[in-house]
Amino acid sequence: MIRAGIVGCGFIANVHSWGLWAVRKAGHADVRVTAVCDEQTEKAVALAQPHRAEVLGFGELLDSVDVVYVCTPTATHLALVEAAADRGLAIFCEKPLAPDLATAERVAAALDRVPHQVGLVLRSAPVFAALKDAIDSGRYGAPMVASLRDDQFFPIQGQYASTWRADRAMAGGGTLIEHSIHDIDLFRMLLGDPTSVSCRTANRFGYEGIEDLAVASFGFSGGYPDGGVASLVSVWHQVMSRPSTRRLEVFCEEAMLWTEDDNTGPLWVQTSSSTEVIESDPPPWVDELPVPEEVRRPLGLYAEASRRFLACVSAGSAGSPGWEEALEAHRLVDAAYASASTDGAPVVR
Repeated sequence: MIRAGIVGCGFIANVHSWGLWAVRKAGHADVRVTAVCDEQTEKAVALAQPHRAEVLGFGELLDSVDVVYVCTPTATHLALVEAAADRGLAIFCEKPLAPDLATAERVAAALDRVPHQVGLVLRSAPVFAALKDAIDSGRYGAPMVASLRDDQFFPIQGQYASTWRADRAMAGGGTLIEHSIHDIDLFRMLLGDPTSVSCRTANRFGYEGIEDLAVASFGFSGGYPDGGVASLVSVWHQVMSRPSTRRLEVFCEEAMLWTEDDNTGPLWVQTSSSTEVIESDPPPWVDELPVPEEVRRPLGLYAEASRRFLACVSAGSAGSPGWEEALEAHRLVDAAYASASTDGAPVVR
């Protein structure tokens, strides 16, 4: 049995705990959450109870598990990852790696020593796998432009209730680094490495150093015809009735492809002759989980990420995305902030 320990017992830790339960229930790995740790004891007890896990101090947890899920505020990742790596434990580290690029490089160096994976979970989303297949096939011509709108209510409230995300020292920034590092990694997955970055940010809600609006443009050298472009609008708002949503459109030379669901889609493809709907179902084992459908599909995204991670742990290798992908996303975030500090002047890479 693989003994999993979870450090940090907030919203995302609970999601991962049930993702691990799903992987075990489906028979993909004999894994159990056996220990949890959090500075707020009541949170730890609440997460531990359904898994019959122990609530332990961090050192005790490291002594008792095989893999560690680091789900704490961003600024705490370095010390936790280094301690787990020193024990030779496999590590699943939530994104972002750190609040700044220099510290992210140190986290990446520690992850490189052990089997690991980073929580850029959009790479496990069926709809984006289908979109990548469609782009890579070449049947719609070269990609010309991608446009992504990412919006979420300000996550210090509601189901997230993560007050630390209003503290720049803990988070490193706002919607760009904390949420849209997912989106920047997705652009890389779909279109390759950008050669230039331009960005502007704004702060509407008054948390110092925490931007709640970012508008960024990424240039690519291999696109149409002098280079493709990807644009990102990332916003934290106060529309509490909205879930976290993403709408992504990609114009290729001979088709428009789009989705409004960042997990299972569907993916729409419009050409001159027709509009096709490509269903992007989760892996069959996810649909067989004994939970309500409204929970099953969102859970499946994290369960699939954990399934891939645990398969790599068993093989003694790094998962995907690993520290390389995560660090490159951090470099792009850093370039975007550098551009924003000069009123949107392009940063050439």
